[in-house]
Amino acid sequence: IKKFIDEFPNAIDIIVRGIKSGLPLGDCLRIIASEAREPLKSEFRSIIEAQSLGLSISEACGRLFKRMPIQEANFFVIVIQIQQNAGGNLAEALANLSRVLRERKRMKQKISAMSMEAKASGVIIAALPFIVAMMVQMSSPGFMVPLYTTQAGHMLLLGSAFWMMCGIITMKSMINFDI
Repeated sequence: IKKFIDEFPNAIDIIVRGIKSGLPLGDCLRIIASEAREPLKSEFRSIIEAQSLGLSISEACGRLFKRMPIQEANFFVIVIQIQQNAGGNLAEALANLSRVLRERKRMKQKISAMSMEAKASGVIIAALPFIVAMMVQMSSPGFMVPLYTTQAGHMLLLGSAFWMMCGIITMKSMINFDI
């Protein structure tokens, strides 16, 4: 799916250039089916085969979303179906779709980079109490003994573990984005 998403805007650009030069949509799809990289090649070959079995271009493209259940494929299918039903400038609509898909990919990468920075900060913050405890244990071994030997110390450790888990869960929910 990642390879498909990476190459899909290029395939749409091939269709746009073909339509602008006067080729029919079916010929543009055949070019992609024969020249593009996998998995685009096999997906567009399936569209051509479905079309040769008697399906319209919009119906054949509609099957693409069933095989590749991603929003990018759905957008493509919608543009083709609208153009087939209502008419309009297919080259312009597909050029806009290609631009939107590229911007969408760029935004996903930006969100991923920003969330990686936050994840690294979260790991550092989560590890800090343990590092401080180890340093205190190494510098003053008797200072932390009451935490391990008394009932009150056990309660404090249990309470600290609870609040630490609450903090980690909160940080994780704030960092994870549904892209």
